[in-house]
Amino acid sequence: MPKIEGFRVQNYRSLRDVTLGRIEFENDVDPLSPLTAIIGKNGSGKSTLFDAFGFLADCLAMDVEAACDKEQRGGFERMRSQGEQKPIRVEVRYREAPDTPPISYTLSIDIDRTGRPIAVSEVLLPQWVTGDTDPLPFMRLLHGSGLVLMGDPGQATPVDLTDPRQLGVATLGTLRDHPRIARFRDFLKGWYLSYFTPDATRSLPIAGPQRHLNMRGDNIGNVVQFMERDNRERFQLVLRHIAERIPGIEKIETRVTEDNRVLLRFNDRGFTDPFFAQQMSNGTLKLFTYMLLLEDPEPPPLICIEEPENGLYPKLLEVLAQEFRDHATGADNAPQIIVTTHQPYFVDALSPEEVWILEKGADGFSTIRRASDIELVRNMVAEGLPLGGLWFSDYLDPR
Repeated sequence: MPKIEGFRVQNYRSLRDVTLGRIEFENDVDPLSPLTAIIGKNGSGKSTLFDAFGFLADCLAMDVEAACDKEQRGGFERMRSQGEQKPIRVEVRYREAPDTPPISYTLSIDIDRTGRPIAVSEVLLPQWVTGDTDPLPFMRLLHGSGLVLMGDPGQATPVDLTDPRQLGVATLGTLRDHPRIARFRDFLKGWYLSYFTPDATRSLPIAGPQRHLNMRGDNIGNVVQFMERDNRERFQLVLRHIAERIPGIEKIETRVTEDNRVLLRFNDRGFTDPFFAQQMSNGTLKLFTYMLLLEDPEPPPLICIEEPENGLYPKLLEVLAQEFRDHATGADNAPQIIVTTHQPYFVDALSPEEVWILEKGADGFSTIRRASDIELVRNMVAEGLPLGGLWFSDYLDPR
């Protein structure tokens, strides 16, 4: 399973230049951990950083212009950092497997003469550096024209794309002749950004088993149908986890209505009749959804969740953080998990290496640093003090 080692965003709203993890090929910055939490005050840029991951994924799934024009973004000029004229730039450093060299993908977006956003440049570059020799890129495009490698390792071949709003990764990644581009495309396409809301899980979708949970969570009943049918043992494991975390929940199942809608039913030990999802608390539905997502037999390579603590009992947050870590480190195909949080109880379960702090500067732009870079914090955690408690006591805030 590919893993992100670093993620850099430039000229994107308050993120004029923010790097999460390791980007440069030769430096002493540790790469991102399997579980990463981003904390900070309101307005520090956590949601913007979360959206930067989503923006890159949307550029692939749609095109550059459509991704900029999504309702929450409002167009390119509202996205570009105030007073900045340089392109919006996103860079991802990742490894396809632990024993393979790192690879970087860099996308720069600007507007053309008509004011419409385009992909100005795309570079997919391996770390095949020996001495003064520059690495041969898998893909290097400027305004849709450039060179790509045919085959693996391959031979450089010129290409000229017709639509500057479509990513080269999206177009060339569908061709068998470009296996490394295809692998990155599949990796990026597989990212899961949770836009889950409890109300979405209370919807009544058309019945029919579905293998994976969608990003809103409104097909949760369909996923339960699939697991009941094809992964019954794994589903029983999810139920046991739920029963341990939420006292009283004994059984979860689906029922198909006469008009072919799927109802999710929760059986509580203290009641004869089951409760439907429409009657369950936000916290119960949220915890069940996360458990179901983590138990996906074919998990996404990257899971991003914004503020998973909302609606959950505080004492469950350390448990949830541990669940995230266990799944992020448990197997070769384990997903990498990135969350944003406001909750010290959640952070209590984390190490300083797993926590990054976003801060808004006097100039209105965000900066980021790792909690483990603060020597006092690192020493206090080593003495047994919980990291979330230190955060609550302002030890993670330089001001």
